[in-house]
Amino acid sequence: MLLDTASLYYRAYFGVPDSVKAPDGTPVNAVRGLLDFIGRLVQDHRPDDLVACMDADWRPHWRVELIPSYKAHRVARETETGPDLEETPDTLAPQVPIIEAALDAFGIARVGVAGYEADDVIGTLTARATGPVDIVTGDRDLYQLVDDAKRRRVLYPLKGVGTLQVTDEAWLRGKYGVDGPGYADLALLRGDPSDGLPGVPGIGEKTAAKLLDAYGNLAGIIAAIDDPTSGLTPTQRRRLDESRPYLAVAPKVVQVASDVPLPPFDPAIPAVAADPEMVDALAHRWGLGGAVSRLGGALRP
Repeated sequence: MLLDTASLYYRAYFGVPDSVKAPDGTPVNAVRGLLDFIGRLVQDHRPDDLVACMDADWRPHWRVELIPSYKAHRVARETETGPDLEETPDTLAPQVPIIEAALDAFGIARVGVAGYEADDVIGTLTARATGPVDIVTGDRDLYQLVDDAKRRRVLYPLKGVGTLQVTDEAWLRGKYGVDGPGYADLALLRGDPSDGLPGVPGIGEKTAAKLLDAYGNLAGIIAAIDDPTSGLTPTQRRRLDESRPYLAVAPKVVQVASDVPLPPFDPAIPAVAADPEMVDALAHRWGLGGAVSRLGGALRP
């Protein structure tokens, strides 16, 4: 089980009331919510391994070089030497170090790699996996990793993590008319304002799905531009032709990496906390006794 950790703690932050606070009044709603999310996931699904995948760089420079608008609207401040600072709610950012400390204290594997997003860590771990993989995320970009033959699916939270949309190939085809890899092509054709991807003007989701159905994939659509016998309308042909520079670089931006150099880590679910004293200290300092107890109970075999 691979957790898109930032996606889940954002969900927790907005799903758990900000009245949940530490004894000193510091909001800890995202921390408590994420710990409860993880406990519920482990309890309900009993995965063999568990990895909390992290955004070491939420807006990698190599993606921005290809498409400068990539996530540009979410930049709070640019930096010269490290990742740009992302706009986050004032009371969420201080909770992230607490989340990281709690994961480490329990011994839950936490993996992030400089220059890469959590999506890329997830893509690499999925590519390396020899058995089934469940990806838990509120980010539809990861639908591209769905693969029934390899038993790879996305669990998308609809309400907390108690109600999950099980995203497999049948669901994708029913909703979007594409398979996993086809979802990446669909996303780059239609664009995604939340990620600053412009897409091809005039090509929305339904048109993109029809083009992919007709020509198979992005390469087939590009080949159709130069084929006078293809069924592209004159307007589609012109717009796609004008978008060639974008279509040449968009796949590398949209597709998650599968070759990230990962550090050593142990994905096994800890039967006992790696640092029980730190777990107790965090529970006391931040008023997380209930969440810590529930997660500890879920992790025990």
